[in-house]
Amino acid sequence: MEHHVYFWLKDEFKNEVGRVRMEAALNELVKSTNVSKAHWGKPAPTAERPVTDHSWDYGISFHFDTMEAHEKYQKADPVHDAYSGGNKEMWAKVMVMDLA
Repeated sequence: MEHHVYFWLKDEFKNEVGRVRMEAALNELVKSTNVSKAHWGKPAPTAERPVTDHSWDYGISFHFDTMEAHEKYQKADPVHDAYSGGNKEMWAKVMVMDLA
């Protein structure tokens, strides 16, 4: 399964210090042993079209080998817990989209 998460930073974190903090946190998050593959990034500089959304600041894509690995990541993963607990003050909005 794939797990995609998009983050909109609060205005006070849309600066160099905030971005360095967010990127360091994302680099730690991808180290979860429950994740088989991960990639994070910023919106690509694609053309503006009615169907594109460039409003988010960071996105991350995880691949899990099993639904059980995903559930463990959500419920009992110390890396995920540290990321969420230590950084949620930075986010104005978070959106999750999962693919089976």
